[in-house]
Amino acid sequence: MGQAIGEVLTRGGSRVVTCLHGRGEQTRKRAAAAGMQNLPDYDTLVRTSDLILSVLAPASAHAVAEQLAAAIERTGARPLVADCNAIAPQTTRSIGQLLTSSGARFVDGGIIGPPPKWGASTTRLYLSGKDAQEVVQVAGEGLDIRVVGDEIGQASGLKMCYAALTKGLIALSAEQQIAAAALGLSESLFHELEMSQPALLTFMQRLIPDIPGKAHRFVGEMLEIGATFEAVGIPPGMMVGAAELYRLAAESPTGIEGRRQDAVMQPMEAVVQALANRLSEPYQP
Repeated sequence: MGQAIGEVLTRGGSRVVTCLHGRGEQTRKRAAAAGMQNLPDYDTLVRTSDLILSVLAPASAHAVAEQLAAAIERTGARPLVADCNAIAPQTTRSIGQLLTSSGARFVDGGIIGPPPKWGASTTRLYLSGKDAQEVVQVAGEGLDIRVVGDEIGQASGLKMCYAALTKGLIALSAEQQIAAAALGLSESLFHELEMSQPALLTFMQRLIPDIPGKAHRFVGEMLEIGATFEAVGIPPGMMVGAAELYRLAAESPTGIEGRRQDAVMQPMEAVVQALANRLSEPYQP
């Protein structure tokens, strides 16, 4: 996602920089291919940037915000920081307080859709906060940016509600397919879905194969969704359960293999069977 956003902004005429200290060679190659300039440290990054977009795995959002805040305090820079990570509104507000206390200005963001492509994107970047309109002006063309309100937490809350449906439904679909495989009922379930739920079966066949390569990123996101729901009085158990399903997938051999740069996507049946093979005994609550 970060690479794709960097590329459309570069093509739109913006100078896009990043700091990849400690990151792998593949990440560096992707950033270079997107036209992004790699800076040596966060101090240089905050001094150089008018706008900083934080686009990370959810579990890394707060740690990177701490590094940005420290750099802003050291340098006296005053960038506008937009946290665009899949995190709960309360997590976003905590990060916002951290960054604004260091001297930065802060905007809440949430990304919905696939990585954007120049000229034909179905990706929305939702924003909230009093400085949100400034992000629209700085980013220019290449991204579909929509302001949803003035309050920090609104954009991230929208992302959480949307992702609960998409990633939650993928997890539920995978769970029922894995259970059917463990019970020796995969073929029977497949034929029933063909007859009664053809659209849902197509959804499963398209998205369950993505699980091995993405599950490691979805664990933290589902926990953030659970925290979002809990904060408004909704039991978080469904989302926590989805996080555990993604954790099972991420730690499985097929999940480890799926994260390889050259990994070949397997069909739904192969992914389901590989995950079913991980079940040593029934779950005990």
